[in-house]
Amino acid sequence: MIALALVPLFLLIPLIGKYQSISHATEMASRYAAFEAIANNEGMSAYKPRAQLEQEVRRRFFSNSDAPIKTNDEAGDFKANQNLMWVDPQGEALIRRFSDVSVSFGAGNGTSHADAISGADDGAPFNMPVPLKVADQMALHTGVYRANVHVKLANLKDIGPGYASTYETFKNIDLSISRHTAVVPDTWTAADPEQVQSRIDKTVLFPGKMLANAKPLVKAAVIAVQSPAIPDGNANPPKLGELDFWRDEVPADRKR
Repeated sequence: MIALALVPLFLLIPLIGKYQSISHATEMASRYAAFEAIANNEGMSAYKPRAQLEQEVRRRFFSNSDAPIKTNDEAGDFKANQNLMWVDPQGEALIRRFSDVSVSFGAGNGTSHADAISGADDGAPFNMPVPLKVADQMALHTGVYRANVHVKLANLKDIGPGYASTYETFKNIDLSISRHTAVVPDTWTAADPEQVQSRIDKTVLFPGKMLANAKPLVKAAVIAVQSPAIPDGNANPPKLGELDFWRDEVPADRKR
């Protein structure tokens, strides 16, 4: 009597494990889609088209585990591109077609990146007086960006009596898995050090910029003071009003 209750549960464990594996892949795919918005957004260059995101997600997260990462690599609905672990008891793929994997945006599952944006108190952390409007100066208005990934799973087939009757409940449940990830892809992200500098090189954020006009006078004074020790006049005056020397750059020999 106990075996009649436990054996079907044991037979279900492999299938439930496959569903959990697909669920994890869906979560990782949603993270990929969301973090792409950090690397590619309106403040950087341009969002990736939805069709391109879907193509990349399908190939890199839901096809064969050893799939190479290549540009414009599209997964096909055949065995070589399928994850051979994600199969039902008859050996049929749980994801019948890669078109059953889709990407949407925002809580309303919209089709455009604009649907992914929701409001956020971007200026609140600065706790600055209203006239300064630091958030406006740094263009922190993107808010929260949400990307969703949806996977529609195939129903299981009835293969007759025996142990397969354990899966009877799973025949017509029309199971689908959805996961989402939300990030803040505001203009804190930048393409290069120059872009970072351009965003903070404003008098309200960097009052020291006003000292730039005094550099010639300061340099002359430094030369006068240092001339006994530096006869050639090669003085090193302070870099008033400059941000260039604060750039976080990777040395050229590290880029090889």
